Formats: sequence, C-alpha cells, structure tokens
Amino acid sequence: MVKHFFVAIGFLLLFSGSIISGKNPPGYDNNWHQWRGPNATGEALQGNPPIEWNENKNVKWKIEIPGKGHATPIAWGNQLIVQSAIPVENNTTQGGDNYRFIVFSIDRNSGKTSWEKTVKEEVVQERIQETASLSSNSPITDGEYIYAYFGSRGLYCLDFDGNIIWERDFGHLQKRNDFGEGSSPALYDDKLVILWDHEGQSSIFCVDKNTGQDVWKQNRNEPSSWSTPLIIEYNGKVQVITSASNRVRSYHLDDGQVIWECSGLTSNVIPHPVYADGILYVMSGYRGNALMAIQIGGAEGDISSSDAVPWTYNRDTPYVPSPLLANEKLYFLRSNNGSLSCLDAKNGQVHYSGVRLEGTGTVYSSPVGVQDRLYLPSGSGRTYVIKQGPECEILAVNDLTDGFYASPVIIGNDLYLRGFQYLYCVSDE
Repeated sequence: MVKHFFVAIGFLLLFSGSIISGKNPPGYDNNWHQWRGPNATGEALQGNPPIEWNENKNVKWKIEIPGKGHATPIAWGNQLIVQSAIPVENNTTQGGDNYRFIVFSIDRNSGKTSWEKTVKEEVVQERIQETASLSSNSPITDGEYIYAYFGSRGLYCLDFDGNIIWERDFGHLQKRNDFGEGSSPALYDDKLVILWDHEGQSSIFCVDKNTGQDVWKQNRNEPSSWSTPLIIEYNGKVQVITSASNRVRSYHLDDGQVIWECSGLTSNVIPHPVYADGILYVMSGYRGNALMAIQIGGAEGDISSSDAVPWTYNRDTPYVPSPLLANEKLYFLRSNNGSLSCLDAKNGQVHYSGVRLEGTGTVYSSPVGVQDRLYLPSGSGRTYVIKQGPECEILAVNDLTDGFYASPVIIGNDLYLRGFQYLYCVSDE
C-alpha cells in the first residue's frame, strides 16, 4: 500500500522541479549516497581520512544515537542520514514491544541533530537475535530525496527537511532463525529495487521513486537472504543483480524479465555483489565457501558451470561482511571473523589468504577503501588500517570504546563510524 502526502509533494515540485534522474546522481563522487559508497564497491573515489586515532586523538566529534541499529549511514552534502529503532518506554504489551522507527539528519561538521522524523511506531512481535537489530537496512538518496527503508516497517520517501513525501508498505517478512532483516534498496534513474526474500513468498519489487507504485514485481523461488541488489549497465542494457541461495539472477530493469541465472552459492546469502570492467563478483560463506566471477558480456539463460564463470574460489569467504573491490583487487573476510584475504580480481590469483587480524572479535562491518588504504572496523571497537596491495601490510590498529557492526563512510578527510551507541567523526585535528 502506498500513501502519498500530496500537499507536501506539490509544494516541493513547484519549487524544485521533478525528482532527478540518472545512473548516479550528480555529485555522487563527493558523497556516500548508498551503503557501499559511490560505485557500490566499498571504495571512496576521493578523500584522505586519518590513519591513526583513539578516543583522545583525531575524533572531531562523538554523539550518542538513540535506540539500536546497524544500518550504515549515508551522506549527502552536509547531512548524514542515520536510521534507528527506539523502544518506547513503559509501553510493552503482551504481544510485543513498541518501537519508534526514526530517521535522523546529523550535521556532518558539528555532529548536531538537524532533524529527526518518526516514520512509524509499531508493536514488534517477532524475536530477533541479540546481534541483530530492527534497523539494519540502510537508506539511499538521489541527492534530492531520501529513501529510508525499514523492511517490514516500510519504505519512506523524505525530503532533506524530514518531510514524508510518500510511504509504501510491502507486508511482513518471515526471516529464518530470528536473524532479522538487512537488505537495502538499490536505485537507478527513476527506479528503486527492493529484494524481498524470506520464508514466505519471496519477490523482487521495482517501484517508481516518485510515487512508490510498482513498475514491476517478480516472484522468486528463494528462501531467506539478506543481500542488497546491485544495478549495473553493460552495453546499454541495465541489469538488476541479486545474490541468493538457489540462484544468482540478472533481471531486466525495464520489465523484470530474467536475463541469466547461475547456481553455486551457499545458503543464507548476505554479501553484496560487486562489479567492475564487465565482471561481476558474488560470494557467500555460511556452511561452506563460494566466490564466483561472472562475465556479464554474453551471459544469457542458465550459465552455471559455463565459460561465463571464468574462475571460482572456495575458501575463506564471508558470511555477513561484503567485499571491497579496489584497484583490481578483491578484499574479503572469512566468515564473521577478522581473517582477511586478497585476490586479483581479473584472474582469481591469491595474493594472501586468511590473514588473522587480532582482537577484532565478531566482524559484521564491511571494509572500505580510499587511496591505497583499507579500513576495517569490528565488533570489539578495533579498526585496522591496511595498505592495499598484494601483501597484508598493517598501517595502524585503532581502538575505540564502542563496537561496530555498521560499515564505515568516507567523505573527504572524514571517516564516520556508526557504533552500537555512538556515531564518531574521525578527522585530522
């Protein structure tokens, strides 16, 4: 169900024109408009954040974020957009606990809250594991509007003043083993794509970003997965890529028809696909290990075990964290622990494999890269800074008092870390 707020959108369109279109919004390279960065690879296109920091060094500001959420923030202009789920005090019912689902806008320079908007209040009846959160889906923006997604609690289009333009209810996800939710939206031109894989009828939705109405919907033969769709363009054809347990699939963005599909991943797929130079990389690491390189050119129909898959790798792949693709190298973690591998993205040559990074504890955060460096936070509060390249050269080990499951954000010389309780801006003093 879509609800529109006609007065608000009429006013906004009068003064700002129609919602912008484009593969990536203008200015995307100076921002972090989606959870895996400008090109959805985990790499910042520019910037120079600090290599070393602690609670007393190179922390520009530190603020408390109410509630609980592992959603990675996004950044546009001077605003950081953060999602959270906040329990309502003294409002527990027999059917569950009452939560407010909130979007915050934080001033990037000062750390002060510019505005906050409760988009929904709901009694939550399902249980989730302690390490999960009710706000693990990350928002996305086209630079004009914010698309805040809370899974079973809906998709919301907001302007940058916090006004709700429209909202969309997709129903209720039935996730496996109380793992919670986590897939985030993908955006291309005027289309938003939502992956809805669960223990009920799984689907993929393509909706108009201006209205929230369906452009198309396709049912899927998939159990629960948590991966975020990736939208790519190859030779003028725009494809939506989805990673899941039964099949990796490519859909036409225009009409939702399947272009190609490929088996080979494990169950409970979470890592985000990455893509560059005509090659797609998909991986998973639950009860097994799987990494596949897929050549997009000429891929059609069932490409399992075909020449369209030039190489595979079946060791040390991640369960939750997504890979970093930077400078023709793939960096990824083993399962949910701090063991790092680096492969040549062109041919799968192993540069190093399963190098243990001590003191990280559980790692759900995904690594990000900038210049010749890799940044990897962890649940223990320890962040490793590692030199990119064929050898695992540790540049710094930085400890903070909070732990991190959300992934880092890099804008210019600032590194933003969303922790269990606090949001940090790490910047040279």
